[in-house]
Amino acid sequence: MTGIANIALLSEETGRIFGLDAQLLFDILIQGLAVFLLFIFLTYVLINPVRKVLEDRQNKIKDDLSHAATDRAEAEKLRAEYDEKIKNANSEAGEILSSARKRAVKNEENIIAEAKEEAGRIIDRANSEAELEKERVKDEVKQEIIGVATAMAGKFVASSLDESTQASLIDETLKEMGDDTWRDK
Repeated sequence: MTGIANIALLSEETGRIFGLDAQLLFDILIQGLAVFLLFIFLTYVLINPVRKVLEDRQNKIKDDLSHAATDRAEAEKLRAEYDEKIKNANSEAGEILSSARKRAVKNEENIIAEAKEEAGRIIDRANSEAELEKERVKDEVKQEIIGVATAMAGKFVASSLDESTQASLIDETLKEMGDDTWRDK
C-alpha cells in the first residue's frame, strides 16, 4: 500500500495524475531493459536447452516409430516364414509317416517271405530226412532178406555152395525182383 500511497501523494503535490517525470521514465526504461536481458538470459539458459531436449525427444520418437515399423515388418516376415516352416514340417511328418508305413509293410513282406522260405527249407529237410530214413529202412530190409535168403538157401543147398556164389545168387534174385518191390504203394 505504500506504493499506491506514494503515487497518490505524488499526484497531489505535482498536480499530475500519473506523476511522469524523467526519473520514472528512466526507471521504467532500466526495468524494461532488465526484463529484456533477463528474458534473453533465461532463453539462453532455460528455453534453448528445453527446446533442444524436446527436439531430441521428437527425433527419438520418430526413430523409435521407424524402428517399430521395421521391426513389425520383420516380425510379419518371420511369422510368415514360421507358418511356412510349420506347414512344411506337417507335410514332412506326413511323408515320414508314409515312408515308415511303407517300410513296415516291406519289412512285413520280407519277414513273411523269409518265413515261407524257412518253412520250405524245413519241409525239404523233412522230405530228405524221410528219404534217407526210407533208404536206411530199405537197406535194413535188404539185409534182413539177405539173411533170411541165406538161411533158406543154406538149408536147401546145405554146404555145397560157397559164400561168393551165394552172394551172386542173392544179388541176381534182388535184381530180378527189382526196386518196385521196395517202394510204398
